[in-house]
Amino acid sequence: MTTQQEEFLKQLQAIFKVEAAEHLQAITAGLLDLEKSPAPEQQRQIVETVFRAAHSLKGAARAVDFTEIESLCQTLEDVFAAWKQGQSDSSVAALDSLHRTLDAIASAMSAPPAAEGATASPAVFDPPGRPPQAPTAGDPQEPAPAPATTNEDFSAPQTVRVDVAKLEARLVEAAEMLGVKLSARQRAQDSRELAQRLTAWRDECAAVEPQLRALRRALDRTETGGAHPSSSAGLTRLLAFVDWNLDQVKAMQGEATALSQAAQQDLHVIGKRLDDLLEASKKLLLLPFATLSAALPKLVRDLCRDQGKEAELIVHGKNIEIEKSILEEMKDPLIHLLRNSIDHGIETAAERTRCGKPPRATIKLGVSHISGNQVELTVSDDGAGIDTGKVRAAAVKRGLVSAQDAARLSEPEAQALIFESDLSTSAMITRLSGRGLGLAIVQEKVSKLGGSISVDSQAGYGTAFRIVLPATRATFRGILVMAAGRLLVVPTVQVQHVLRAQPDDIRTVEGRETLSFAGRAMSLVWLAQVLQLPPTQHADPCAGGVPVIVLGAGEQRVAFAVDAVLDEQEILVKPLAKPLSRVRNIAAATVLGSGQVAPILNVADLLKSARHVAGAGVRAAAQTKPEHAKAVLVADDSITSRMLIKNILESAGYKVTTAVDGMEAFGLLRTESFDLLVSDVEMPRLNGFGLTARIRADKKLGELPVVLVTALETREDRERGVDAGANAYIVKSSFDQSNLIEAVQRLI
Repeated sequence: MTTQQEEFLKQLQAIFKVEAAEHLQAITAGLLDLEKSPAPEQQRQIVETVFRAAHSLKGAARAVDFTEIESLCQTLEDVFAAWKQGQSDSSVAALDSLHRTLDAIASAMSAPPAAEGATASPAVFDPPGRPPQAPTAGDPQEPAPAPATTNEDFSAPQTVRVDVAKLEARLVEAAEMLGVKLSARQRAQDSRELAQRLTAWRDECAAVEPQLRALRRALDRTETGGAHPSSSAGLTRLLAFVDWNLDQVKAMQGEATALSQAAQQDLHVIGKRLDDLLEASKKLLLLPFATLSAALPKLVRDLCRDQGKEAELIVHGKNIEIEKSILEEMKDPLIHLLRNSIDHGIETAAERTRCGKPPRATIKLGVSHISGNQVELTVSDDGAGIDTGKVRAAAVKRGLVSAQDAARLSEPEAQALIFESDLSTSAMITRLSGRGLGLAIVQEKVSKLGGSISVDSQAGYGTAFRIVLPATRATFRGILVMAAGRLLVVPTVQVQHVLRAQPDDIRTVEGRETLSFAGRAMSLVWLAQVLQLPPTQHADPCAGGVPVIVLGAGEQRVAFAVDAVLDEQEILVKPLAKPLSRVRNIAAATVLGSGQVAPILNVADLLKSARHVAGAGVRAAAQTKPEHAKAVLVADDSITSRMLIKNILESAGYKVTTAVDGMEAFGLLRTESFDLLVSDVEMPRLNGFGLTARIRADKKLGELPVVLVTALETREDRERGVDAGANAYIVKSSFDQSNLIEAVQRLI
């Protein structure tokens, strides 16, 4: 065979594999339908379909010298012919053997071509009545590779095969043009602002025209009266310059307005054409969800056979189109979820019968559009649900939470722990599970694609996983925020809410601030703190609270306070190159219309990082600060307690002075003016009780509010503080900053 002939044969074999995948998919679907025991007429139609597919596949294999596949197809054709003629039936054993034959064909298709002259070992399907023998090719324990499918329509007037890499390159080039659109938008905005400034300038000049006319008339009268000629000449030149200046302003304002309108028109045209180009380019790489889901029913069947269980996979939304690369990235996560469902969720037929359920379980896999560029994948089953008791125990054993914290977790919070790495409720490691990595990998993959995942389970009734993803990922919608003076982008799909935190909505629980929203409490932290950015002065929040974005899904929500929420716009993703390909909290970058580079945040990382940030200070920022800061004196012999209280009060807008004991504090009170005293009780020289008594006995200081902060919490100590004249008594064991701030606010 010549080199040219060999190359031609390789091309034919590549085309054959695409066609063969379609036939294999049709045969697999037919066999799965036969397992459902259809009506006789429907069964005959199915047998006819799979017989024709096997015959066509055999002929195609012969044409490209795939003799092993031809032999395996002959086996399939013989069995289907016997079924057509009624010589045998589709027993469970026969169907199992046929599935193994399909696995062998798939393995042969993926194997390298055999050397010229080599002979293939044919697989033999055992006749009815004898135990079926597995074909020698392929691993019967592993599911067949997902067959690739094609939407090629051979009846169309013209078709062409294009390498996917070339299509992806064209899509990237089209997406890059988004930068042109963003730049055009920025230029249009700049020109509009310039026109507005010139309009304001023109209006101000027009406002003084009556005074100019009056000045000119006065100048004329002065010249008539014989005023000094040099003074008149100078003023005349000045008035002429003002007139010229006004004319120039009017002219520039008109030109700027015209340029602004032209820029806006250009933006409209460019934006429309680029949007159309990008949308059309995206569609080149969109594939129906069926290309991914086609192989999954057989996977479920094979896994159930291994586990001794019965389950049927029902797929919805097969025609929803998603970008090819996203489908490929989601293949492993979906397989993980299906394996998890079968191994952990689905009961055996006997157990289901005892629970009053059908012996055959139902697993549902669905996809649907939810809004814009977003799709939702759901994987649900009617199995036993998540045993949160086992999840809590496993989390405590792995050191993820303490036993006390685990006991306080709500059911949804406990369910969310299943996404933690190394957490597994399986007692042993099997081929399917036990290592505690599957769901952590799923979450990582989903986050990498800019999506989110949540779980909802009810004991005894089943479990549902919900995944929200972009349908395409070259571009996406992002929310632009400002934190610590830096522009940052958050994927819109992962933003649950945007709101303003008011003081009444913020509470401090166990030293951490929480935000109450829609009847739920969630952690509240500064985004800049989580990103470890240098602290800057936060924007003035008095116009309605602190801007907050709520990220995450389900029980994994965290509220991040920012300086400002600026805009939502389409974002072009720029992947980070090495060595920055994996930077904590950062997923990628983008170039804004202004030319500024902005990081795109990794929400999964942010949620993890937020756990280690105290987040204090958001409440203080949400407060409306008084015009004149109140003066507070803090007396405590412990420098740690003294500085803590000082920082809390200063963050709330108070002017704070400190003293190391009661004697120094009393001296400061007599020489300086203060609005309130916060004092420890146990101090050298003069304790808090004695200091309070002296204040009440002093005519000048007698009405000064006093707050005692102490570790003494017995009833006698409290009564002693009240008797001494303290206005508030806060015990350190239950101390949090909200208690202190509320007490101070109430008193002054």
